[in-house]
Amino acid sequence: MKLKDSFMTQEVDDVQFLVPLGQEEFRGLVRSNPTAAFIVNCLGQETTAEEIVDAMYAEYDAPREVIAADVAGILETLRSIGALEE
Repeated sequence: MKLKDSFMTQEVDDVQFLVPLGQEEFRGLVRSNPTAAFIVNCLGQETTAEEIVDAMYAEYDAPREVIAADVAGILETLRSIGALEE
């Protein structure tokens, strides 16, 4: 899976925003916290949920189960707005 090309990210004052560019049904902005921004950045290339969990586990001091739950929740949000190419 990866982020659709019809969505772009923009950083403003250390805050990441996800913006639809084209004819997406979702018409709004998604403001990402640091965890969500990390996940969205991982989605810049083809990846899996497990690979994202691995990358976050290497970066953050948190239990793997907590990271996996965060990744699953954010991926579900991205699916719900049509931002993922799977």
